[in-house]
Amino acid sequence: MSRAEADDNDGDRPEIRLVENPDGKWTARHLQVEISAEGETPGIALENLMDVVDAVTGDGGHEPTDAELRDLGVDPDKARSQDGDLPDVLQ
Repeated sequence: MSRAEADDNDGDRPEIRLVENPDGKWTARHLQVEISAEGETPGIALENLMDVVDAVTGDGGHEPTDAELRDLGVDPDKARSQDGDLPDVLQ
């Protein structure tokens, strides 16, 4: 993309730059949000980037399901019955 094309971006569409790294992996960079992500292919790098952008801008993530908690070794009933106090290390 030329510099003129970058300057003409009207803000409605994200400007993404894909770069192949010396190790063969790819880096995708969202120029407006100033976040990068890496992947084995350009498509994976872009997918990883959009996941990170969604999480950072508040559009991503969800309350974990019971199955997701169990996969992490957490008892869903116990996790949801906490009183809301943070552990000392997180305060």
